[in-house]
Amino acid sequence: MYRPHFGLGRLPFTNELDSDSLFVSAAAAELETRLGHLLEMRGIGLVTGEPGSGKTTVVRKVKDALHAGLWRPVYVPLSTGNVMDMYKTIAWELGLPVERSRAALYRQIRSEVTRLCRESRVRPFLIVDEAHHLRSEVLEDLRLLTNYRMDSENRLCLLLVGQAELRRRLSMSAHEALEQRIVVRYHLGGLGRDELGPYLAHRLRIAGTELPLFSPDAEEAIFSASQGIPRRINLLAHHTLLAAALAKKKTASCEHVEAAMQELS
Repeated sequence: MYRPHFGLGRLPFTNELDSDSLFVSAAAAELETRLGHLLEMRGIGLVTGEPGSGKTTVVRKVKDALHAGLWRPVYVPLSTGNVMDMYKTIAWELGLPVERSRAALYRQIRSEVTRLCRESRVRPFLIVDEAHHLRSEVLEDLRLLTNYRMDSENRLCLLLVGQAELRRRLSMSAHEALEQRIVVRYHLGGLGRDELGPYLAHRLRIAGTELPLFSPDAEEAIFSASQGIPRRINLLAHHTLLAAALAKKKTASCEHVEAAMQELS
């Protein structure tokens, strides 16, 4: 690969980064702040964004930073099944024995949430990723899980994370009750043009170099092709450096970005 050519200690544009090493864009910083507010409110939150915009990355960073003695995060990465499947997943993540009936699972989960809040003084935080895949009946039951004492007390904090179509679905009359209870909502966009250079430099620094490996015209081409979406940037930057290394160049140019785009297409 291109690591020896550029003197890198690791590949700079993989997804295998610790949450502490992530680049914090202005939009990501705002999302972190809003999620902090959600945790204070202990309500229902909605985070949407295009594929690869970094939604899960920011949420994972916030989750990893929670105090273990104060919070019990329950992360559900994807659920395309029915309500029973969702309840089983939540029960398993909470360390509960899985009941066979839907009603028993519902009571079991609510009892455990109450126990955590009252006895352990731990606040449950349910995160459902890829929530745009959820069936309508699952969305409704997730809302019901958060209802305690006729809405006068919030014990279970719920965060729905998904693509932009999730906003459209929740705006439909069938989900009006859930829509009205969302206290924090945010749509995460891509990086701004002025953030691309610092982002590339940040990733290269983690990989072991302070050298600017992308020319200004290469950066412009990468931003134009990726629209600032981090996953697209990573993929294109990776193949751009490969093209530059194959050409035995120490700096990637616009021509190398074009070669990368042709390879990816």
